[in-house]
Order: sequence, then structure tokens, then C-alpha cells
Amino acid sequence: QVDLVQSGGGSVQSGGSLRLSCQASGLTFSARYYTLTWFREVPGKEREGVALIDDIDRVVYAKSVKGRATISQEIANNTIHLDITNLKPEDTAFYYCAAYLGRTLSLLPSKYTYWGQGTQVTVSS
Repeated sequence: QVDLVQSGGGSVQSGGSLRLSCQASGLTFSARYYTLTWFREVPGKEREGVALIDDIDRVVYAKSVKGRATISQEIANNTIHLDITNLKPEDTAFYYCAAYLGRTLSLLPSKYTYWGQGTQVTVSS
């Protein structure tokens, strides 16, 4: 099945930038429909969809990161990235990438069937 392996994350100061990456195995980007989405969670709050990209390069961003986040993909490497600039303390969360083997524009987590291991992002100041 699909395995999603995340990299990146860590601690950064407010105003800085960070790149998260998610590489898929068992999912060849050039061979099928797919949607890949970044989610984030903080204790006591609902999981939030942050950014979405699909196989035809449609993108969706949450209002909370619009203008600061960029989602992109490297089709040949089966990899997506999330770049966030002007990081804020409220960006602190545990970040996941997730896959749906079809096309959707939904940032709701219930649609997604494969999940990465997650990584912590902590923004200080």
C-alpha cells in the first residue's frame, strides 16, 4: 500500500521559514489520480487542513496560512513540499501529510486514507 515518509520540521523563530517534505512509496504520481494534503494538530483543537495539491496541480489553502504557505510537488520523485514563510507561534503544531487516491478539493481529514508519521513544528517568540 501507500507509505508516506515525512522529513523536515523542528524549531524556528517567529518570522522565519520552514520546509516540510513528504515522499510517497506505493504511489507513482505520474500513473494515477491522487490528492495529497498537509494537516496539523494541536492539543485540544480540531485537526486543521492546511494545504492541498492533486495530480493536476489544483491547490487549496486554509485561510490561516493563505499568503504564507506554498504547496508543491516533484512528480518524478513522488514528493510534495510545504513551505511556510513568516512563521507565527500559532503555526506550532504536529504536522501530517495524507493521501486520498482520487481527486478532491476537501481539507476535511475524513476523506484521507493514508497518513504520514507526523512531525513537530515549534515556532518560538
